[in-house]
Amino acid sequence: MLEKIAHWLTRKPALVLTVAVLLMIPSALGYVATRVNYDILSYIPADLPASRGEKLLEDPFNMAATNMLIVEGMPAGYANDLVHDIKKVEGVSNALWVSNLVGVQLPVEMIPAQFRDMFFSGDATMMLIQYDHPGASNETMRAIDDVRKLCNEKCFLAGFSVVTKDTRDIMEGELPYFVGFAVLLALVSLSLCLESTVLPFVLMMSIGIAVVYNLGTNVLLGEISFLTKAIAAVLQLGVTVDYSIFLYHRYVAERPNYADRRDAMAQAVVAAFRSLSGSSMTTIAGFLALCFMRMTLGRDLGVVMAKGVVLGVTTVVLVLPSFLLLFDHWIERHRHRVLIPNFHGVNTLILRHYRLLVVLMVLLAVPSVYASSRAGVYYQIDDSLPQDIASIVSNNKLKTEFDMATSHFIVLRDDLNAAQMSDIEKRLENLPGITSVVSYHKMLGSGLPDFFIPSSLKEMLKQGGYQLLMVNSSYQTATEQIQRQMQDMDAILQTYDPDAMITGEGALYQGLIDTSGPDIRLTNFLSVAAIFLIILLTFQSLSVPLVLVATIELAIQINQSIAYFTGTENFFLAPVIISSIQLGATVDYAILMTSRFQEELRAGKSRREAIQIAADTSDASIITSALVLFSATLGVSFIATIDLIGTICIMLARGAVISAVISLFFLPALLYVCEPLFNVTSLHWRAVPGSKAVAAAPDTLPPAPEIVAAAPAPEIGVTASNPLPPAPEIVAAASNPLPPAPEILEDFPPPPDARTE
Repeated sequence: MLEKIAHWLTRKPALVLTVAVLLMIPSALGYVATRVNYDILSYIPADLPASRGEKLLEDPFNMAATNMLIVEGMPAGYANDLVHDIKKVEGVSNALWVSNLVGVQLPVEMIPAQFRDMFFSGDATMMLIQYDHPGASNETMRAIDDVRKLCNEKCFLAGFSVVTKDTRDIMEGELPYFVGFAVLLALVSLSLCLESTVLPFVLMMSIGIAVVYNLGTNVLLGEISFLTKAIAAVLQLGVTVDYSIFLYHRYVAERPNYADRRDAMAQAVVAAFRSLSGSSMTTIAGFLALCFMRMTLGRDLGVVMAKGVVLGVTTVVLVLPSFLLLFDHWIERHRHRVLIPNFHGVNTLILRHYRLLVVLMVLLAVPSVYASSRAGVYYQIDDSLPQDIASIVSNNKLKTEFDMATSHFIVLRDDLNAAQMSDIEKRLENLPGITSVVSYHKMLGSGLPDFFIPSSLKEMLKQGGYQLLMVNSSYQTATEQIQRQMQDMDAILQTYDPDAMITGEGALYQGLIDTSGPDIRLTNFLSVAAIFLIILLTFQSLSVPLVLVATIELAIQINQSIAYFTGTENFFLAPVIISSIQLGATVDYAILMTSRFQEELRAGKSRREAIQIAADTSDASIITSALVLFSATLGVSFIATIDLIGTICIMLARGAVISAVISLFFLPALLYVCEPLFNVTSLHWRAVPGSKAVAAAPDTLPPAPEIVAAAPAPEIGVTASNPLPPAPEIVAAASNPLPPAPEILEDFPPPPDARTE
């Protein structure tokens, strides 16, 4: 069946490309229609109290998104007019300022203390803005834009949804440059590693189609995260370009065997599908391991990238052959010398000092594991953004001028009596770092009669059998201080309402912290276990997967330990993403060399000769693969101003290089040392299943005198136990006939007494 499909594809290259291009149209429409989620806090597990509290803020309190607007050095009349204009903005559900409570005419000194402390600081005043839709929704993004248009240069809009808005604006501006720079650097890398100037462009067109298919089919998922959108195309390019190169090289190898190049391509397609469908499994397994994170951002990235690998292999098998057949003339016409150096001498040196290299690997593992486990991480998305953008400047003003680094929202039953509410409020206010507590009960306690409190404020603080407390803290989110503060708050609340929930930015970030540790351990285990199983089935060995996975794990530990030695911090998602992707994408380097090593052993080569050939023939492929992944991801890290994206890409680029270095310089020595173990713990390690084992040649041939001594010449006239066959039988038995006489003569020097003219 596969052969028939391949035969048909190679006879209709123009038709295949036409269909492939037409399919890009619905894919492009799907890409445009795919919603992008820029709220990283929305991916924490839904069963956490902070997540359930956030749902209550959306309904019934209609406070899913709340911003603080700071107005500096402006008269009260300006602020009063502004708050009324903001209320009219589509998507804004409420805007609250002191004028809503006591009127604009009342002097600041006469305003109740809790309102004065909340709304005024020096010559600055603050108002609260609520929105109809969640903070990361398109409606809220448009409303934030409209609110900003009403403000002058002395107004500063703060809050997490504003940070989300600025993150989206940065991403949409930089994304085209991510892809463009990645493609450019990948083309340069392929030009250095491949033997044709035209071939890299042909391969890139095929990969581009696969990327468009992947991004377009994301519409079936409903939405994707901004992180997935930022790196999906670049990552798909980096990890699937090997498949395209493999098909081309297989086509070149098959071409001399067929009179019609289309038949050669059909055979290459069959071989490529059988090989790539297996080799791509390790990469897919690495991505799918992310899907088991409790933080659903991992599932988002894992599904999209696993789908990208599947579509990459599919495009290589179905579409790339048509590209290669149509452009074959130009590819051949613009051939050049491959610029990758020959590593034969280096590999010889590696095998000469194999013991030293194995010991060095062990010595590298100890500090790498220690340092990677202690590398610093941060959790707050604000720290990943440029510090001069409007939302970060506004948030910093909120912290410095109003001492509001974090705002907690507490959801309680509304049937607690006045005495209980007073106790809760007083105990919360006495906690270290708490700057203010706002509640419906406290407003009544300030002397304001119930009928005097605006209905909009009542609806904001009491809804559906719940009441809401707004607690402001001077502590920064995602710190140990805020964690202890929330633990103390929760202990107080549980005394009065066991079902009370603390939500808001601080609690949601704490949810990230609590789930990230187990997520990292789980994804590491699953990715290692899945890839171990794939390699075990591939080589039918217990020891081979152990050695290969340990080799790439060493590269991963070295990669992650660099942050510790340089004193830098990475966004907490970077290590968990890198560990799965680097293992899945670069373990193929080790599999490639090990497969060739086994192949040469089965051909009867000695252990040293087999590993020498395996290393010599695998180096170019490993360098090409690593260089493309390095170039594509490094280009993004140069451009990205969002540190989260830049960190992940620089670690992917660095990981590709480290994995390649470990595979090129250390793996040959390790395979050479472990080969006797492989032979004992594997099925058919040195023999093809179903065939007789081929005895491996000794590691080194004895010198010539020993050979002669070991086989003395028989005496003339003595019949050997196994007599030689007659001359005609000798000739018939030869599998490779003798070359013509002139060629034989050329291989031997003339005798010493030969006369030359």
